[in-house]
Amino acid sequence: MDYDLIDAKIQTLGKAKIPSPIQKERKNTLNRTFISDTDRILINVKLNNLIMSVKEGKDIPSFEIAGPRSKIYFDPSKLKCAIVTCGGLCPGLNDIIRSIVLELFYSYGVRNIYGIKYGLQGFISKYGREIIDLKPESVVNILEMGGSILGSSRGPQDVEEIVDTLERMNIGLLFMIGGDGTIVAATKIADAITERNLNISVIGIPKTIDNDIHMISRSFGFDTAVDVATLAIKGAHNEAKGYPYGIGLIKLMGRHSGFIAATAALAQQDVNFVLIPEVDFDLEGPNGFFRVLEKRLNLRGHAVIVVAEGTGQKFFKNKVKDLDESGNIRLEDIGKFLENEISVYFKAKNIEITIKYIDPSYMIRSLPANANDRVFCSFLGRDAVHAGMAGKTRLLIGHWNNQFVHIPMDASAGKRKQVDPDGKLWLSVLEATGQDSLKND
Repeated sequence: MDYDLIDAKIQTLGKAKIPSPIQKERKNTLNRTFISDTDRILINVKLNNLIMSVKEGKDIPSFEIAGPRSKIYFDPSKLKCAIVTCGGLCPGLNDIIRSIVLELFYSYGVRNIYGIKYGLQGFISKYGREIIDLKPESVVNILEMGGSILGSSRGPQDVEEIVDTLERMNIGLLFMIGGDGTIVAATKIADAITERNLNISVIGIPKTIDNDIHMISRSFGFDTAVDVATLAIKGAHNEAKGYPYGIGLIKLMGRHSGFIAATAALAQQDVNFVLIPEVDFDLEGPNGFFRVLEKRLNLRGHAVIVVAEGTGQKFFKNKVKDLDESGNIRLEDIGKFLENEISVYFKAKNIEITIKYIDPSYMIRSLPANANDRVFCSFLGRDAVHAGMAGKTRLLIGHWNNQFVHIPMDASAGKRKQVDPDGKLWLSVLEATGQDSLKND
């Protein structure tokens, strides 16, 4: 990663001139410490790289630290805000919504907060989706609910019509909670707003249970996903040990990146094989997966396999690929495929196995957030409000080098983070499982 090429400058709608009401609201507490735009966090903290940058006279790339500013751009008494959740469900969505609403209402005194129902469809008139008023009383008890109280949808919508609706509603601040497709859509919406010379701030809160958004070191929902995935691994391990030549097979989320599979395997070290999209493997041959699995069963009598959903798509190369509503290639079910192929392999060898297949994906996606994710979501939501009220736009609230920061949308949009096959996470997985290369060459 060449961090020197990252443009970390954050766009603003104009000069922030209004004293923040936060200090006034909290007059009976300790004075609030405001963040300045000159408060930065280095993008690359490796010492050698820093020394070289200084010696070569380069600007050292850094992100703005997120948090409340002493001056804000919008007049809270006149501001109208909108919140929309897009894409797949993820633990923590309701926590983000609640955090945004409470911060706007109580810290800044904003009284006009609208929830857009069912993702970007909510902006398009032909769908007839309702728009709801969000007040503290409507969000105070939503932490224990899974999913999103605003609902969601997938697929692109007409950007110009979305901006028409924002303009018609007199929205000044739009919060978009979603994954890589939503971030791309948010950049297009921000572009259209700029072309029309509208003063509308667009703030993104990155959502991906897979933890695969570029330049986002941690995404909300990931901790919960790993937490619940470990329960599936425990169950698979118990099932596998309960039968002679028992196999537990768990499919976890991860279209392009194996972070959940790898991290869950480290968190619950009953796993013998981890298969992820970033690391290729063969099924047949002397070093192929089937032969190595057979050796494991002969040695220990049972095995536990974790596979990420996007793994092994090369085995379906002869199938016609179609696209989902978001324009992504529909994945073939690698879990069911492996369940069948493993059974066929051992049947041909007259070896009786018992295989138990577990797919907890949709249960995990729709669960409430765990304690760690809940705290994380609270920070994300509040910092999104602080950024928007200060008139900043076209940014994501992210976590980088142990700080919440402002990340330009362009730094993440259309890019993806993946497990490094030579990095510490994957090497730790190999050490914990004893897994070697499953390639024949």
